[in-house]
Amino acid sequence: MTVAVIGAGPSGLATLKALADRGVPAVCFDPGERVGGLWVIGGPHSSAYRTLHLNTSKGRTEFADHPMPAGWPDYPDHARVAAYLQDYAQTHGLLRHVRLQHTVEQVRRVGERWEVTVRGPSGTSTDVYAAVIVANGHNSVPKTPTYPGQATVEQMHSHDYRDPAQLTGKRVLVVGGGNSAMDIAVDSSYAADSTLISLRRGVWIVPKYLLGKPSDTLNGALAKRLPWRLRQRISQTTLRMAVGKPSRYGLPDPAHGFLQDHPTLSDSLLSRISHGEIAPRPGISWVDGTTVTFTDGSCEDVDLIVWCTGYRVDLPFLDPALLGAGPETLPLYRRVFHLDAPGLMFVGLMQSTGAALPVVEAQARLAAAHLAGTYALPTPAEQRADCAAQLAAARDRWGDRRPAMRIDFDAYIDLAARELAAGTRRAADHRGILWKDPA
Repeated sequence: MTVAVIGAGPSGLATLKALADRGVPAVCFDPGERVGGLWVIGGPHSSAYRTLHLNTSKGRTEFADHPMPAGWPDYPDHARVAAYLQDYAQTHGLLRHVRLQHTVEQVRRVGERWEVTVRGPSGTSTDVYAAVIVANGHNSVPKTPTYPGQATVEQMHSHDYRDPAQLTGKRVLVVGGGNSAMDIAVDSSYAADSTLISLRRGVWIVPKYLLGKPSDTLNGALAKRLPWRLRQRISQTTLRMAVGKPSRYGLPDPAHGFLQDHPTLSDSLLSRISHGEIAPRPGISWVDGTTVTFTDGSCEDVDLIVWCTGYRVDLPFLDPALLGAGPETLPLYRRVFHLDAPGLMFVGLMQSTGAALPVVEAQARLAAAHLAGTYALPTPAEQRADCAAQLAAARDRWGDRRPAMRIDFDAYIDLAARELAAGTRRAADHRGILWKDPA
């Protein structure tokens, strides 16, 4: 029987490629008009904007079996990345498996099979599949905070930001400390009348180049030799020497150590602050009318608030019974395999300290090998014990900020390769849980 793949962004395309390599038939559903997911500006769930670039270097971002062109810059823009994903799909013959403008509305377990209801241009249909791989990403449903007061000021989430022209001539407040917040604040500093940036807590701001090389390549080189705690100390020392503490620029110093949250990369933010073009502010206490009051008691009148406050994981097509306390806390063996529903897998339901593409490629290979019958899972008890151990380690490192979803980029790539080899040995020795097609 066929496998249903949900999403034709990087995760879905990597999954289709891995399934094709293993000879597993699959069909993929995506609501967009072209493949590429969030990298396609104007797509139904895209949050891409005109000035968006990779925040991980191309050598650390590309798929292992489809390198990015050598002549590209280290940090390609969104148009190049979208074209790269389209070329990946065409080169590997994936487009024939993709049903564009098709939205999955429901996934239901029926015995050992999976019933998938899809709405497309010709109407709604329901078909049965051997397995389902959820690869639709988790950066499309905005989280917007609320504060006391009667706000009348114009507001938007970074999900709806497309072009600096949206900021022209306005007094802009950007809220958040992630990569989008830094990009939009820098854009605003050139287009708006004035720009403020508000951070509740400190973040480590990493230049895109350190010692003349893309900064993530240095940490990658250390990852092969040193544990993350030692890498943390080396990285923090290097950053302090290169740019100094964030408090030097009027920003809060991070309470957490480097490598204990998603890094924020920007070559321009600190420079624009140093030139007086961006003014840092602490967290917000309340918003009344067009006046924003901050936690230090200061007030500012603004014309536009841009909330760069992240996204929530949303899987509305899945039975809530399959998600336990919620998708952000869902235990998955190797962040891929559902513990209680054989045939339900996830690719991309994680937050990486580095790039996403090599991670989803590794996850897709695990899922495909299992569905091809060449990779056996450990026993259910072993899977649960491993998930519990991984969660405990994640809480120790990342605290309560989505610990179940967190992975260390380099450590996970290594772990996935070892897991594939171990599962292949289990299958050869007739141990563990092998996939059985319900047909």
